[in-house]
Amino acid sequence: MNYRHAYHAGNFADVVKHVALTRLVEYLKRKEKGFRVIDTHAGPGLYDLASEAARKTGEWRAGIGRLAAAVLDAGTQARLQAYVDAVQATNPDGEIANYPGSPLIVRHLLRSQDRLSAIELNPHDASSLKSLFAGDHQVRVIRLDGWLALGAHVPPKEKRGLVLIDPPFEEEGEFARLAGRLQAAYRRWPGGIYALWYPLKDRTAVAHFRKALRATGIPKILDTCLSVRAPSSRLDGSGLVVVNPPFIFENEMRLVLPALVEVLAEDAGAGWTIEWLTAERPGPGSLPGVA
Repeated sequence: MNYRHAYHAGNFADVVKHVALTRLVEYLKRKEKGFRVIDTHAGPGLYDLASEAARKTGEWRAGIGRLAAAVLDAGTQARLQAYVDAVQATNPDGEIANYPGSPLIVRHLLRSQDRLSAIELNPHDASSLKSLFAGDHQVRVIRLDGWLALGAHVPPKEKRGLVLIDPPFEEEGEFARLAGRLQAAYRRWPGGIYALWYPLKDRTAVAHFRKALRATGIPKILDTCLSVRAPSSRLDGSGLVVVNPPFIFENEMRLVLPALVEVLAEDAGAGWTIEWLTAERPGPGSLPGVA
């Protein structure tokens, strides 16, 4: 499948991914010591929802558009507030006209001691990123194949941080590449947090991907997944695999995912799952949820 960001900016998959991303970054901020976020497939950083690409699909209306209009309970709202604030920062007039990509969301959350490495291979997107962060000493924009960055840029000098791996799934073999490159990066930096996004469309490919992750021998791999409809030929959902998740992350997502399903669901087949693919703790391996 082709998952070019510009066509899908702000859709349900972005909402789920970026909510989880903000929770991971907020956890890192609990300690005073600085950290680094490495975004391996950063994209241009900011998306105009009135652009031809965004208008062609209009997917943001069923994603951030729905969430912006939703009334949530206080606990869910508190956990989503960092994400909501990051989106609002790019829309000062109140109307949703722009959507921030992951590097801009991360930058919104950073403290003065924290850093971001935004990596992008596409020359047009890399140029947009450099313009977006021009003069920002906390952000390093690098035009590079994101897969190579997993070898060249880990571990970061801060020795604390998060690696977001969010490929566009334009080429065959992306699932196998995700598992293999994660294993190589983990050998170099076993203490880092890794977040791997994937589309939920080809169920067989996803099953093989999860099996491959279990076979890596990497401990503490948590798989979170949300679908907005029953299985079809379209993109029905997305997942985020987190290696070394913070101890609060699982419980937070058990509260957040059901609320997001309620907002984003398109039919009765929508639902969510959380599963430990590998773990260093006792207890059940998974807990499914259905809208």
